[in-house]
Order: sequence, then structure tokens, then C-alpha cells
Amino acid sequence: MGPHPAVAAIRLAVRRVLHDVLTEHRNNPTSTAPDPHAPLVLVACSGGADSMALASALAFEARKLPVRAGGITVDHGLQDGSDTRAAEVAERMTALGLTPSEAVAVTVGREGGPEAAARDARYAALDAAAERHGAAAVLLGHTRDDQAETVLLGLARGSGIRSLSGMAAVSGATRRYRRPFLQLDRQTVRKACVAQELAVWDDPHNTDPAYTRSRLRHEGLPALEKALGKGVVEALARTAQLSRDDADALDTWAADAETAVRDEAGALECAKLFGLPPAVRRRVLRRAVIAEGAPAGSLFARHIEEVDRLVTGWRGQGAINLPGRVEARRQGGRLVIRQG
Repeated sequence: MGPHPAVAAIRLAVRRVLHDVLTEHRNNPTSTAPDPHAPLVLVACSGGADSMALASALAFEARKLPVRAGGITVDHGLQDGSDTRAAEVAERMTALGLTPSEAVAVTVGREGGPEAAARDARYAALDAAAERHGAAAVLLGHTRDDQAETVLLGLARGSGIRSLSGMAAVSGATRRYRRPFLQLDRQTVRKACVAQELAVWDDPHNTDPAYTRSRLRHEGLPALEKALGKGVVEALARTAQLSRDDADALDTWAADAETAVRDEAGALECAKLFGLPPAVRRRVLRRAVIAEGAPAGSLFARHIEEVDRLVTGWRGQGAINLPGRVEARRQGGRLVIRQG
């Protein structure tokens, strides 16, 4: 008799990702890996149902492929006993056969709010762990439900089509992060844990109404489903994929257009910028602002709209102050962007 349908579904999702990682690794082997023929794939595991199901599936599938599998759990230090819990998660991953399995403690700052600060600290720790171990990829347990929540949060911020794109199946500068479960719902993943008798930890922050995502998960999405009927999560996930396709096309257009709107000295010419479609022009402006040092995560639509008005609604206004101490001003028909 075969595995439970939920277990089969998560294993298939992980198997597909591992095959992708293997193909890419063979075409471009990572020189830092101890064994270039067996790339290391890490799972980021909090101990929750999503990541424990992912850890289990990775351990199972890696045994059948030329892949080494390990795990990392991050101790954010935000709850009493978090260090003990992180050590327990590392032990569970070791019991599954994941090597290395380690717990990494981080210090969470305050910039951007508690959720953003914890996320930044977590990804910094995962990046460092991947570099330290020479990992080819890091698997994340985000599900279709997480994707739907991300799309709604982006919609609420009014940050444009890129925010509506949600999370990519593959992300990171080196394609490090992989999300095998984006097409699977949270219920399927939890069923897989029950079927395998996996011990899971339910983070109390996930039900704490002090956190925006928690309120959205337990109040916002249920209210939408009550008003609009079932299928809201699936529709939002489809919206994410369609938005990502559109955003990728516009980003490519903007990258090509950027050279054409600069003069011989590299300055942005307002007249040429004005002639671009608004969606492309704003992407050119965003790229230029980030290139001068503005943190992408702190740069919102309202910032780019203010810079855009220097091009399309010029009334002699002064400089625009942007995150990262970046300043944008119009000067002699040119748009000057630099750190102040």
C-alpha cells in the first residue's frame, strides 16, 4: 500500500525541486561544496507543520538521489524557552537523517516592525548557514495559503503589481531559495504530518492578533471566504502567478529602456523619461533609486510616485528625500538621484 495521499503530494513537490537543483548543479557546479557530485540542500525548519513536513519529505527523497540533505532552525529569541525549542527541532531533523542539522540564534532588530525585522534576521542567518556549508539550495515551507496572505498584504499596502506577485517559487540572487509547497494548501501539509506522526510545534505568534499576518489568517481570509465563497485562496494564488508574469515582462522592458533614457554622462533625461509608459518609467526610477543606496524593502509606491512627479508634474518643487538617505531632484532637465 502506498503512502497517504498528502504524504505522496509533498514528496512529489520536493522531488521536482531536487531534480531542478541537481540539473542546475551539474550545469554549474558549486566549487565550495565538499562533494561536487552531491550538492547539499538545506531545509529551513521552525518545527511547525509546514516545515516539518518539508524536512521529512526532503529526508525521504534525498535518500534516492545524489543529494545531501541538512536542516537549519533559527532561534529568534522572541519567546521564553526558544533556545530549548530550537535545540529540539534540530534533534528532530537529525532523527530524520538530515546532516548537518543545527540551531542558529539571531538578534532581531526593530527596523520595519517586528515581523519584518524577524524575517530579515532569519534570512540573514539562512544565507550565512548556506554559505558556511556550501549549500546549493535552501527549501522553505511556504504554502498556497501563505501565498494568498502575501498577495492580500501587498494589495493592502498599495505597492503595485510586484507585491501582488507574492512569493516566487525560486528566489534569491543565486536562486538559493526554493518553495516546493506553493501549489499545496496548508491542510494537505498538516495531514501529511498527522499521517507520518510527526511532532510539530504551533508558534503562538501565528495566532497572536498583535501580528498583521495572524489577523489576516484568522479573521481576514475567513471573512472573505464567507462573503465570496470558497476558492478565494486558490484565486489569490493564481493572481500571484499572473502578476509575476506581467511584472517580469515589465521589469525586462524597464531594464532595456534605462540605457535609452540616459545621456552620455549617464544622467537620466526627464524628456525621455516622460515618453515612457508610466509602468515602465516608474520601474526605471525605482531601479535608479535602489542603485544609489535606497533599501528595496523600505521603498514604497508613494516614494516612487513623488519621484515620478519630478518628471511628469514639474512645478519647481524641491528635492525628494527617500529611504537610505537618498535624494532625488530635477536639475537642468535631468533627474539627479544620489545619497545626501
